[in-house]
Amino acid sequence: MSQSASSLSSLIWSVADLLRGDYKPSEYGKVILPFTVLRRLDCVLAPTKSAVLAEVEAKQKAGLNPEPFLLKIAKLNFVNISALDMAKLVGDQDNIATNLTAYIQGFTAPVRDIFERFRFTEQLDRLRKAGLLYQVTEKFAGFDLSPAFVTNHDMGLAFEELIRKFAEASNETAGEHFTPRDAIKLMVNLLFVEDDDILTPGTPAVRTIYDPTAGTGGMLSVAAEHLLEHNPDAKLTMFGQELNDESYAICKADMLIKGQDIRNIAPGNTLSGDEHAGRKFDYMLSNPPFGVEWKKVEKEIRREHEEKGFAGRFGPGLPRISDGSMLFLLHLVSKMRPAQEGGSRFGIVLNGSPLFTGGAGSGESEIRRYMLESDLVEAIIALPTDMFFNTGIATYVWIVSNRKPAARKGFVQLIDGSGFWRKMRKSLGSKRREMGDDDIATITRLFADFAEARLATITTADGASRTEIIRADEAEPAAPEGGKVKLAPLSRIFANEAFGYRTITVERPLLDDKGKPVLGVKGKQKGLPQPNPELRDTENVPLAEDVESYFAREVLPHAADAWIDEAKTKIGYEIPFNRHFYVFAPPRSLEEIDADLAQVVGRIQTMLGEVMA
Repeated sequence: MSQSASSLSSLIWSVADLLRGDYKPSEYGKVILPFTVLRRLDCVLAPTKSAVLAEVEAKQKAGLNPEPFLLKIAKLNFVNISALDMAKLVGDQDNIATNLTAYIQGFTAPVRDIFERFRFTEQLDRLRKAGLLYQVTEKFAGFDLSPAFVTNHDMGLAFEELIRKFAEASNETAGEHFTPRDAIKLMVNLLFVEDDDILTPGTPAVRTIYDPTAGTGGMLSVAAEHLLEHNPDAKLTMFGQELNDESYAICKADMLIKGQDIRNIAPGNTLSGDEHAGRKFDYMLSNPPFGVEWKKVEKEIRREHEEKGFAGRFGPGLPRISDGSMLFLLHLVSKMRPAQEGGSRFGIVLNGSPLFTGGAGSGESEIRRYMLESDLVEAIIALPTDMFFNTGIATYVWIVSNRKPAARKGFVQLIDGSGFWRKMRKSLGSKRREMGDDDIATITRLFADFAEARLATITTADGASRTEIIRADEAEPAAPEGGKVKLAPLSRIFANEAFGYRTITVERPLLDDKGKPVLGVKGKQKGLPQPNPELRDTENVPLAEDVESYFAREVLPHAADAWIDEAKTKIGYEIPFNRHFYVFAPPRSLEEIDADLAQVVGRIQTMLGEVMA
């Protein structure tokens, strides 16, 4: 962040000194954020204010709707038709509350909506009752937030910093609406790293990006910031939808300040009411809620699944009601631009459950099957635990694309990034760890190289240790004298079908009193051995393996009379991430353990001798 943006956010946040005592720290943002928006808009509209007011009068006299003419004069997609501004507001201390409300009502509808979602009139009333309304308004009126003094870019960065301060002050509930910046930076890096065309300076690329769980807009903002850092000539048009009113207001305000079209940010539940229906996007990002049930919207989702099938968003299947995160995965897939039109790539944060929950034929397994058989999954990256504000559980970033580079086609890359973190100086809610820029760069390189790699931990005789990343074609480092080298997989590449399996049903015959198989007497079962339900079992056979060969090797030697009920065979998919990165640590030898025990006993005896003496 530039020094000017950082100092500006600190200056604005100093208004908290006025609020202290009457407001809790977690509530400061409810006042500071909407007032910042109000002051910025006030300054942006100032140069054309008199011309706009004159045009309002002229068009109203002519009986015409003035708004289209006003937008043209202001050269913006919003205006304010009130004769008031913040300078006039502080000039009339006695009527500050009434005038402020009237001033906000003068904005065009999309801007009024921001203040309504902030419940700004409630805050104005609360400030009035606390005797603070005039002081706060006067303080903001003294900030020069005009575009000539603060560029759109710096204003956007300063507003983001204010959002972050608000998130930290309210860290108990922050996780519902804020994604940590380090997690976003990693996702954004992974999203763009393969696209040289858009990142090349001087390329006038225009792209769209979408977040269906936009929160306060952090993912969209970081994506735009990253792109502009690499290519100032690129343009990223942002779209989003958000359920929580306050988060929606913050996101919409952030987009407004950055000069984006705020009509692209929609309110409401994405799963039950897609406000961007029919639209496709170049890039997408999402951090949907973990483990949240979707019972409230079950009716609408089941109807779409049953009536529209693959023509809708949820054709592949529905996950169990207790966790709707995979519904967001399917929603994003439905928003991908067709491959022949350039395709799409998206990143989504999910917990461990979508990797392996549900057996063959379940909704979760069918969704994984669709994703892998359609060759959509580029990579899955394990993040460190304790990375998010409201949960310490293991999380994973899925990178999904229908425009895979040739080398990636038919494959999935798994990267274990769980060890790349540093401890935070101060915890924020459940967030105790963060990824540094070096950690993010390392994982981004592993993804970009699309190569298998191992992590070598080299320990010297005195116990000091360091790590090295060893690529598949590199020799492992030699152990230092008296030290050791421990190797663990870091990046692994698998064919899509490696995650698939067939669940076969193994039957054993039902026996009569004489120990002979009971045979069927009717229809297709006539003359065939009847199965004993109590002895029925299932086996999972990897897709890459021949079922008959597996059955002959693993089942028949133990149950010579068994057979497979072909009608019950199901195909399933799971991604047992941890199993692929598990490193067996052999137990210590008895001699080592005995030697340690002897040392401990010796120390205890020495201490007892000293006491007795």
